[in-house]
Amino acid sequence: MKARVKWVEEATFLGQSGSGHTVVMDGPEDHGGKNLGVRPMEMLLLGMGGCTAFDVMLILKKSRQPVDDCEVLLSAERADAEPKVFTRIHVHFVISGRGLKEKQVARAVSLSAEKYCSASIMLGRAGVEISHDYEICEPGYSQT
Repeated sequence: MKARVKWVEEATFLGQSGSGHTVVMDGPEDHGGKNLGVRPMEMLLLGMGGCTAFDVMLILKKSRQPVDDCEVLLSAERADAEPKVFTRIHVHFVISGRGLKEKQVARAVSLSAEKYCSASIMLGRAGVEISHDYEICEPGYSQT
């Protein structure tokens, strides 16, 4: 896997993935940025959320669960002192579908957390306290 990060100006960078997708990263104004893009640490958190969401959806599809929607809400705490690493991350899944089996949803979340999600497992091994929970909702429900 390869990636490229190119400085644009001040605290703005373009990140390009090996698959050719580009994303803008920028810092806050008090650090020379213009707030034009995602912060790098936010990107790390989003990457972990995407990784675990991908796993959970794949597991639920394989177990033939009728998922209509899946949202992953992440909240993270960082150390006060430099380096301001993540110290805790909570992952909350909101999964909707008619007739979802709670046992299958719990299994999917657990398998992602303990076996498949490379991002969260890597962060956990680095000392980040990671917790997971889920709720099952009727179709049409949204946290946003």
